[in-house]
Amino acid sequence: MKKTFAEGVLVIFSVLFSASLAAAAEAAAPGSSVDYTKAIVVGCSLIAVGLAMGLGTIGTGVGMGHGLSGATNAVGRNPEAQGKVLLTMMVGLAMIESLAIYALVIALVVLYANPLLKVIGL
Repeated sequence: MKKTFAEGVLVIFSVLFSASLAAAAEAAAPGSSVDYTKAIVVGCSLIAVGLAMGLGTIGTGVGMGHGLSGATNAVGRNPEAQGKVLLTMMVGLAMIESLAIYALVIALVVLYANPLLKVIGL
């Protein structure tokens, strides 16, 4: 548990640090201050994308597992209803899978068309 937590903290800090290096300003004139707003927004966006995809896929995986478990139990109890159960299960799994696709779309929007960068004027 401690090793996983330490690895997670290390990953978060490395993402934030690499984002600040990637979005760092060019050589600033002496005496002028450097604005790290874009680096902070990009770093937080990367963390948000990771959380969105992680939680989105965990949720859909659990939902699919429950759906398949229920369908297997139903077919085991009543084998004659296999066709109806299979059709209903497939439609349900398609609906559940669409949630993972929505999480992917949101993650791609945050990564490549980040609306926060437009709000802060960068």
